[in-house]
Amino acid sequence: MFIELAYKSLHNFWRYLLGSLLVIFASVIGQLPLTVAVLFKLGVSNMDNPEKLQSSMENLDQNAIMGVLDKNLTFFLILISFVFAFGGLLFVIKFLHQQKLKDLVTTRAKFDWGRVWFAFGMIAIYTISATLISYFYAPEELLVSFSLVPFLILAVIAILLVPIQTSVEELVFRGYLMQGFGILAKNRWFPLLMTSFIFGGLHYFNPEISAMGDIVMVFYFGTGLILGIMTLMDEGMELALGYHAANNLITALLVTADWTAFQTDSIFKDISDPTAGIVDVLPVFIIYPIFLGILAYKYKWTGWKEKLFGAVNEPESPKLEDHFVAD
Repeated sequence: MFIELAYKSLHNFWRYLLGSLLVIFASVIGQLPLTVAVLFKLGVSNMDNPEKLQSSMENLDQNAIMGVLDKNLTFFLILISFVFAFGGLLFVIKFLHQQKLKDLVTTRAKFDWGRVWFAFGMIAIYTISATLISYFYAPEELLVSFSLVPFLILAVIAILLVPIQTSVEELVFRGYLMQGFGILAKNRWFPLLMTSFIFGGLHYFNPEISAMGDIVMVFYFGTGLILGIMTLMDEGMELALGYHAANNLITALLVTADWTAFQTDSIFKDISDPTAGIVDVLPVFIIYPIFLGILAYKYKWTGWKEKLFGAVNEPESPKLEDHFVAD
């Protein structure tokens, strides 16, 4: 099973703690280009006004950062940090765990691109349909902001880098940490819940939360949960990878707002009042189960209780870790 793949590698829990720190460090290094670019732009713009520069620096929160540089440049620099994080993760699994990348991703003999594209298409169709329905029923809340050249630049950046961003998040949460917490707890429900809480918690400082309220955390936790369920039930991450990539890519191309984490030169701009209530998180309880039902039917999932709540047992063969010899 998926979590048990970790037993094929060096799997002491301290390695997962150290590995997580190394991935975070790589991500922080990847954020330096954006930080340097923003500080340089502020310095140049306020070279003759030290007081204004100081005020700008003191009020430099995430929303302020988004407005300093060109939207496409900011988007590009944000996504670059995930390239660094991906490099850090590859280093960790190769040298710290001596694990094959495939064993972090799937139990299948080969990576299943068909699953990726099916999940991608399902979410892309839903996101596009939901956006168009919203536009036709409440056009006063969505402003058409399409501009050809900026949009084409956005499309290139998004198509190249958003899949890296979403894949890194999936590899870390539904792969690396799912296996690490599973080995630690010897069950499946703990890593499922823990990775969902951590995934949701890391989104707490997104601009959406301050704009719409803490209730939006239900959406982030629910998203982590559905992605984790997909991974455990399907014994691999392909569906989660396709789902997450479609969600972020299509959204980045379709809709932006002044209070979102990604502010892009998209087709629409949401100009509605950024408040949220229980109705706004109902899709977590209605649409998400429908997605799971579609996938369960197509891929003939069985053994829900065992796959989501069962024990994680070490294979009876000798520990593979005993066969590794330090250089």
